[in-house]
Amino acid sequence: MSSKTHTNGKVHKADASRGSKGTAPGERLAAAFEAVEKFPALIESRSRVMQAATAETARMGELVGAVEADVALTIAVLRFANRSGVSGPVGGIPAAVEILKPSGVLAIAGTSPVFDFFESNGGWELRPEQFRVHALATQQAAARIGREIGWPDRDELAVAALLHDVGRLVVSKLHPGRRTYFDATSRTPEQRLREERDQLGIDHALVGGVLARRWNVPQQIAVAIERHHAEDAEGLAAVVATADMVAHYVQGEAVTPERLTAAARRSGLGVEGLRGVLYELPYPREADSRISEPCPLSNRELDVLRHLSEGMVYKQIAGEMQLSVSTIRTHLHNVYGKIGAVDRAQAVLTARDRGWI
Repeated sequence: MSSKTHTNGKVHKADASRGSKGTAPGERLAAAFEAVEKFPALIESRSRVMQAATAETARMGELVGAVEADVALTIAVLRFANRSGVSGPVGGIPAAVEILKPSGVLAIAGTSPVFDFFESNGGWELRPEQFRVHALATQQAAARIGREIGWPDRDELAVAALLHDVGRLVVSKLHPGRRTYFDATSRTPEQRLREERDQLGIDHALVGGVLARRWNVPQQIAVAIERHHAEDAEGLAAVVATADMVAHYVQGEAVTPERLTAAARRSGLGVEGLRGVLYELPYPREADSRISEPCPLSNRELDVLRHLSEGMVYKQIAGEMQLSVSTIRTHLHNVYGKIGAVDRAQAVLTARDRGWI
């Protein structure tokens, strides 16, 4: 019997022993998946999406940034984009927004359940705000690591990092009252994962991978979610694993130094690179705009950034500059690395503040 079959067997056993009388295990799991797909968005995120989408000229950079910073909106936008059948699996929010258009994203945001800062849990044992804070901390750490190692697809990296713990939401619905699985202060990630497996017969990483495949996201994102706690994780999974532990560390939570340095090596960051990341986070220092400095961008990179600041999407910029979309993405990734920007919105703001565009 394969390990996957064995694990699924445990899922059924745990659900059958702890579930409500007369409720089939598969039904409980399906209900938990559906609950995650209705996870609430932050009111502020929804407001920013609506403002960007309804502007006289849609502000695409701000729209993408608002979606990428919200777990629920990222899930919903990817799900709907991957239902469109326009192209293959979509793993990045910029590409998803190009498919759905601002009007489609606006419709998604307008019908999303919401929560506000400092609100009660809204029916979730794992509070939405607590989940959001760690997801964004991991996304920020992953962006910093991605710039350091030259990761090629930072749009997919942003999604994988934001959604890496989505399986925790499933576990919280399947097994309410198990608060110890969310105690990151005294238990390391691997300790909590081991407790999930031993006591529940499942773990949040495996369940998260299953859920990601249900949404038809690219395989590499699903694998990264599923394997971000694996000791032999490689590629995108290793980057997300490193970012996850960095986020726990900078939030004052428990991590195992040996596991963190090992993951950093597998990601291509290395120990010295890890030192730099830990030094900068959780409070990355912005360059002082009062200090005059030469622009590090090429004329072509500046042109791409100018078009982006005008609200153009990748395809429009490519058409305007007579370049391929992949070349535009490469130019923008180079821009992020040169000026230390996390996303499109920050790149535009930084360039404007320094008078480059």
